Amino acid sequence: MYKYKRLVIKLGTSTLTAGTSYISQDILFDLASQINTLCKNNCEVVVVSSGAMASGREALSFPKLPKDIPAKQMLSAIGQPRLMAMYTKLFAQYNQIVSQVLLTRQDITERRSYLNSRNTILALLKQKVIPIINENDTVATEEIKVGDNDNLSALVSNLIDADLLLILTDQPGLYTSDPNIDPNATLVKEITEPNIPDELWQSAGKPSDDLGTGGMITKLQAADLARRSGTTVIIAKGNTKNNIIRAAQNESVGTLFRPTHSTLEGRKRFILSDRDTKNIIQIDNGAITALKNGSSLLPVGIISIRGSFERGDTVKLTDQHNVEIALGLTNYSTTELNKISGKQSVDIESLLGYNYGEEVIHRDQLVMI
Repeated sequence: MYKYKRLVIKLGTSTLTAGTSYISQDILFDLASQINTLCKNNCEVVVVSSGAMASGREALSFPKLPKDIPAKQMLSAIGQPRLMAMYTKLFAQYNQIVSQVLLTRQDITERRSYLNSRNTILALLKQKVIPIINENDTVATEEIKVGDNDNLSALVSNLIDADLLLILTDQPGLYTSDPNIDPNATLVKEITEPNIPDELWQSAGKPSDDLGTGGMITKLQAADLARRSGTTVIIAKGNTKNNIIRAAQNESVGTLFRPTHSTLEGRKRFILSDRDTKNIIQIDNGAITALKNGSSLLPVGIISIRGSFERGDTVKLTDQHNVEIALGLTNYSTTELNKISGKQSVDIESLLGYNYGEEVIHRDQLVMI
């Protein structure tokens, strides 16, 4: 019934406000109802939600403020807890728990925090909790901010290997030209080419108000990024009846972007980008056999360690003759592995006082060479 089982749904400010200055409770209720339907049908849903600034501005009775970063961060700091309170109240009607996850680009793209971010979101999904994600605008600086929730939703899709990224906006999808100024603009139903045509990039319009941060151009950027990581992308109108459910069921809604790579290829590219690493874990023949059969690397199979690395870094796995076997992202640092190498996984917590899981490298974070 539902083709897509792990979805990232991006809710834009224009969708949540329906073009007004207020967060629409009616629209939020409808969106929450559809998302709850997906969850009840064993879909995993992550929501990337805009609207914090709009909520903050509403709380302050719409003051006139400069359009600088401190003012925007101030509005987000006020609006984010209000927005989360709305989501919590709405989903509570369905006995559905939600959680707040605030991210910066650094949390997703730096190897040391990549694993923490991924594991946290996956742990929430395992417990049937809906993560509500927004950029951590209050602390984000120019160097670490994503800048808009469209691109944040694409990064999150890549982070958790989402099947579908659904970007909801105030337009039915992507048009051949800006429909606000061109009455002859037509809806683009599907894009299958490896590269999005230049004319579509050129026709992407800018946001129509100052509550949003993107516009169609950032949605195109997000679609391009996500599809290259193996995620199907749909840009569709947020307040069209049952668009979320219809998209999850693979019905024709909005503009569909076919993925250009598989999710496995996307993860491989991320891990293989550090193939020249000098961090090496030497493993025994039993561990090699287990890896070839699709298992994870456990501490009991480790013979020795070379290099200095932290949790989340890329390490190279070799056999006893220094032949390269695989690359992967380690759950444990050099210091930690020196204490648990050759030991059973059940002993990790007693040896370290904590644990990040029974695997040194999970099979999903490992690429055989």
